[in-house]
Amino acid sequence: MARYFIYLSYDGSNYHGWQIQPNATTVQETLEKSLTLLMRHPIAITGAGRTDTGVNATTMVAHADFTEDIDCKQTVYRLNRILPPDIAIHCIKAVTESAHARFDALSRRYRYYISTAKNPFTRRYSYRVSDSIDFEAMNRAAATLTEYTDFTSFSKLHTDTKTNNCKVTSAKWVQTAASEWYFEIEADRFLRNMVRAIVGTLLMVGRGKITIKEFREIIEKKQRSEAGDSALAQALFLEEVKYPENIFL
Repeated sequence: MARYFIYLSYDGSNYHGWQIQPNATTVQETLEKSLTLLMRHPIAITGAGRTDTGVNATTMVAHADFTEDIDCKQTVYRLNRILPPDIAIHCIKAVTESAHARFDALSRRYRYYISTAKNPFTRRYSYRVSDSIDFEAMNRAAATLTEYTDFTSFSKLHTDTKTNNCKVTSAKWVQTAASEWYFEIEADRFLRNMVRAIVGTLLMVGRGKITIKEFREIIEKKQRSEAGDSALAQALFLEEVKYPENIFL
């Protein structure tokens, strides 16, 4: 048995998230079906995490076991010919037998895109805000996230996670054009809906509805009802998943 990491990207618009679920098309299911067709026997995959309905990935990583060593470049080529246009395989890497796409991940990085002007070319993958936004205040609020570990206030309710603790190593707003911004956040792990809930609450700071002190208080109350609404899914991208070098062969 040989284990491989599969690096892929996808447009989440047509999928009910990453993870397989009954009566809904997901990215994991689509990839597993394509691998099974290619290899001519059932192939199961495990992803680095779960993205919600409509969320995109610039880089998702999943692991799969094959009965024998494979030609990575040839498998990428053949798999891309089978998969639909909104899922692309970038590379496949051989890893140790015990390597795990989810549990071995050192960190994950997300970006959330915002546009402050009407733009027909970014509308599918960014969230347009029509009112005046104070990005400097949002950046100051974002910086406080690295001081906390319990993010219950930004977690979807009634999840099966054992802890709501995460170590956020960076969080910032970056301007890329006159009316284009993205929020970038990196952490060892993320809770369900966490990034979108953070963005929704930071926008409350940017609109002057709450102060940075009140943003802190929302985190400290550990109540989802205290935070803002979740921002739209379409503008969120999983950007990168980092692993220790020693798991790659």
